[in-house]
Amino acid sequence: MTKQRFLNVTQEAGAAFFSRNISGPITMLNLLRFRDVADYSASPELAPDEPISGAEAYQKYIEYTLPFLKESGGELLFLGKGGSYLIGPQDEPWDLAMLVRQNSVSDFMAFSTNEAYLVGMAHRTAALEDSRLLPLVESETAT
Repeated sequence: MTKQRFLNVTQEAGAAFFSRNISGPITMLNLLRFRDVADYSASPELAPDEPISGAEAYQKYIEYTLPFLKESGGELLFLGKGGSYLIGPQDEPWDLAMLVRQNSVSDFMAFSTNEAYLVGMAHRTAALEDSRLLPLVESETAT
């Protein structure tokens, strides 16, 4: 049985995200697992001359994306190497964890729908084997 992969937002997940009516800053927790070799078959025009790793393709995505992120008021808070969970499924290791902060959901949407930014998404698609994206909202309490 093939394990389900998660690479893009579904319509249902997007609707649930908006229904939270989040006001104020939002931080996106990204967990990323890379392909051994980047797969540019969906966007051959962006493929490098020689094959590269998924990690290298994701670095291209970050370099391309940072100006658009900053322009939208967002910032890359954390980028770190992953591994296996200390608490969690041991068969779900992650290569990279990333925290990206936006001032608001509307700023996040402006960033994520920017047509110039979307061109670089091909590097992300080529790079990733699997991913998770969890929107986090700062809280004063544990509930």
